[in-house]
Amino acid sequence: MEMVLKIAKVYKIGMVTGCQHWKRVLLPCIVLAVWHGITASGMVKPILLPSPAQVFDAFVVMLANGELVTHLGTSMIRVLEGFILAALLGVGLGLILGIFPLMFELMDGLIQLLRPIPPIAWLPLSILWFGIEEGSKIFIIIIGAFFPIFINVLDGIRQTDRKFVELSQVLEVPRRKFIAKVVIPGALPFIISGLRVGLGYAWMCVVAAELSAGMTGIGYMLTDARALAQTDRVLVGMLAIGVIGKIMDSVLRAMEKRIIRWKESFTGV
Repeated sequence: MEMVLKIAKVYKIGMVTGCQHWKRVLLPCIVLAVWHGITASGMVKPILLPSPAQVFDAFVVMLANGELVTHLGTSMIRVLEGFILAALLGVGLGLILGIFPLMFELMDGLIQLLRPIPPIAWLPLSILWFGIEEGSKIFIIIIGAFFPIFINVLDGIRQTDRKFVELSQVLEVPRRKFIAKVVIPGALPFIISGLRVGLGYAWMCVVAAELSAGMTGIGYMLTDARALAQTDRVLVGMLAIGVIGKIMDSVLRAMEKRIIRWKESFTGV
């Protein structure tokens, strides 16, 4: 009887997991079917919207000749470099300004002045300062990814429950220990959320920077394909960005779930 119950439990888990997987692929399958139907009906010219089969063929060719891997690899390296630097700056400055109110009062005006400026607006200056090579692109990525990370970290630090602050004061807990044991762990979900948003901005910025300057990268590949009216290559590049971005975001989401699970078990929620 016990064996039967175990088998039933495994079967139930498998059914639930299978349903979840179907839910995830259902909408993409519908979009793919609609896309195929539109192109097959001749409603749209292939130069404007190639069929899924044409895009797949272009993907195979670009993968075989190394074009896709080369450009996508270059962009990934730029994204990682800019994102890591933006994360270090955003998390570090967010912690400092969140923990020290005086620093926040001194820098808040400047930050609020710079934050609304779109990253792409910095492109002319970045080219003047760093040229059209790697420096200007990394700079744009840092600018784009920094503010989402910084704002989330700052909000995470400032949302620390007031009762914990008062309790630490009553118990005379050292400030450094309170920050390390209460403030930063409590802000971790906000930090991960900021990193996820910042990663999305990093991809947007690298494509924008490569569209405007440079001879390598996925943005350059999109520009070159557009100039040659090769819409299938454009779609391959766009889908490649989406897939790689999704994989990188999934890594951060897994970290976020683990942190939230740890926080719930720690607080007894």
